Amino acid sequence: MGGKRELLVVDGYNVIHATPRYRRLVFDHADDPYSSDVHDGSRMALIADVAAFAQGRYDAIIVFDGAGNVSAARPDLIEAGVRIEFSPTGVSADTVVQRLCIEARDAGRACSVVTSDAAIQTTVMGKGVTRISARMLVDEIREIDRDVEEMEQAPHMKMTLSDRLAPDLRRKLDELRGRRS
Repeated sequence: MGGKRELLVVDGYNVIHATPRYRRLVFDHADDPYSSDVHDGSRMALIADVAAFAQGRYDAIIVFDGAGNVSAARPDLIEAGVRIEFSPTGVSADTVVQRLCIEARDAGRACSVVTSDAAIQTTVMGKGVTRISARMLVDEIREIDRDVEEMEQAPHMKMTLSDRLAPDLRRKLDELRGRRS
């Protein structure tokens, strides 16, 4: 496969509208009360989650439909190691997702697509692209969240060499120390 990591293509608005985790953030302007972009909060949450999910395993691209955005001329950019693409005016995000998947497979690169869109699934599945449903992605992200939370709540203790010794060996060491004192 040419040494490249697997490509992960995410159908952005499909995932946002298919899952309560992101859908609840649509119209949430808590971070920027003056924003007129109803999807800003949900997009940022999805980008952060995909970055955590893809880390070290995938090269990730999230595709958003450019038609419904405040600025159809939004540049494609990289955010948290994830490439963000907005479909050009007159082109649906579905078309861009399908093109990216087919190009990857034609180049011999492993590719997975995250979508619950039946038309995309039908088009790319026959091309050897693996499908991850929006729900499966969110379940994986919840698992990452739990792991991070457990690590943050674990007691932070400094392990010394004596902490790592078996109790009987530590006792012998303490006895030796006592004789020298």
